[in-house]
Amino acid sequence: MNDNEYAIIGHRIKQLYGIDLDCYKSTQMRRRLDAYLLRVKASSWAEYFRRLEASEEERLRFKDYLTINVTSFFRDPDKFEVLRKEILPTLLAGGHGLNVWSAGCSDGAEAYTLAMLLDTAAPGKNSHIWATDLDRNVLAKARAGGPYLADEVANVPMAMRQRYLEPVPEGFRVKPALQRLITFQEHNLLRDPIRERFDLIVCRNVIIYFTEEAKEALFRRFVSVLRPGGYLFIGATETIPIAMARELGLEPARISFYRRQAESLGVAAGVSR
Repeated sequence: MNDNEYAIIGHRIKQLYGIDLDCYKSTQMRRRLDAYLLRVKASSWAEYFRRLEASEEERLRFKDYLTINVTSFFRDPDKFEVLRKEILPTLLAGGHGLNVWSAGCSDGAEAYTLAMLLDTAAPGKNSHIWATDLDRNVLAKARAGGPYLADEVANVPMAMRQRYLEPVPEGFRVKPALQRLITFQEHNLLRDPIRERFDLIVCRNVIIYFTEEAKEALFRRFVSVLRPGGYLFIGATETIPIAMARELGLEPARISFYRRQAESLGVAAGVSR
């Protein structure tokens, strides 16, 4: 597609969903859009947008495609081991429960992984996880606690699997006691308000699809609601440029982990727990 067509498609998508394609890498998004038009067997985007106007089901299906969801429990187990052994003990040393944000939580596998670790490390400490995503379908699965396929829970340690998951015909479902630690909510990371402050923000394998400008805007949002001494946990292949991290008051703690220092230059918090 040419630049003009891409701009028109982007404008319609923003009108329909509030998703700004300018925040995503153009080459990757164009490939995804071209592939989708072939999949739905539409002769043109004009024809497909007429379909969207006539069908709420089709609108939801297209939105689900635009929001990319690839996840599993304990994805990159070595990183969650660092979280379990080093980061959580540091955060829990204050003796209170933690407020955690799983940003771009997809179908809940990451949020439930965090809940397992928190409940194991500090049972009864009144920790809470706010888990957000744009995709209503994956959020419905998350709120229901699954079901999750055996492959999706393959990295869950056996003791945790027995304690927190129950087998069902389709695979595994999260037990209600663990579900109660999490609030799932539809939320646009770059646009919607954030009304709490957090000890830990987890946003993994989301920003790889963003432009550099959108990444910086998102990191600024994260820092504005991350408590001093709190941690940002990003994907295994993602990094924050050194100059940007320094400006935002983030110091590298371990690979994929950044710790917020005292109040950062140019970043206003503006919320309270």
